[in-house]
This record gives sequence, structure tokens and C-alpha cells, in this order.
Amino acid sequence: MSGETDLIKLYSARILELAADIPHHGRLEAPHASVKRRAPLCGSTVTVDIRTDGERITDYAAEVKACALGQAAASVVGANIIGCTLEQVQAARDALKTMLKEDGPTPPAPFDGLEVLRPARDYKNRHASIMLTLEATAEALETAQSSSSCA
Repeated sequence: MSGETDLIKLYSARILELAADIPHHGRLEAPHASVKRRAPLCGSTVTVDIRTDGERITDYAAEVKACALGQAAASVVGANIIGCTLEQVQAARDALKTMLKEDGPTPPAPFDGLEVLRPARDYKNRHASIMLTLEATAEALETAQSSSSCA
């Protein structure tokens, strides 16, 4: 029963609010890069579309099919991603992973809202879903930058 109570606490009101209101939800018509990622354990998926100016994200959309924790992560990312560089996205991704796996520091601004997901560190089976949006966004930026350097 204790485990069930802990799981209920994990899905706080703030996480549920974030999950219910994901900014930039959907798809872009003509993205510079599009990446779909799937969490094998739970089946959550995120597809990220971005447009860039070569350095920074200028437009963004994400189609999110994930648990409330994955949706909450996507919400925080979607609210803060426009204008970010690859380095910022990678730093946020790496910090989120460390926060979940090692109880490390909160991801840096503008992604410090991911702190709300710290209670999920004890639920390793949820980590992949939480990581999807930042992983897909980093990959999309890498793809867009390598495509633009070849043009």
C-alpha cells in the first residue's frame, strides 16, 4: 500500500497541470529537422519538429504520447525552448538525467521548472519517458545544424 501512496504523491497537482497544458503541442509544416523518440519500457513517444536560424531554435512543436510525467517534462521544455542553442538543450538534458539518476542539481534556467520531476528519481521505469523531449530536441538540433553546414 505504501508504494501505491508514494506513486499517487508523485503525480502532484503541478505535474498534472503541466501535463494538461503542453505549449507548442502538434507538428510543424516545414521543419528543418524532425525526430521521433520512443521509450521502449513504457511505449511513450515524442516527435519533435524544429526550425532554426542555424544556431537557435526559432520554431518548435512536439507531438507527445506519454504518461503524465513525460507530458509534464514536454510542457516545461515547450514553454522554454524557443531561442535555445544546442549547448543549452544538451546541458538541460544531461542535468535532468543526473537529477533523476543521482539526485543531482536542478537543470539550469530556463529549464529549472523540471525540478518538479525530482520525485520521479525513485521510479526508474519512468525516467525514459521524462527524458524523451530533451533527447529528441537535442537530436533534432544536431540534425538541423549538420544539414545547414552541408548546404
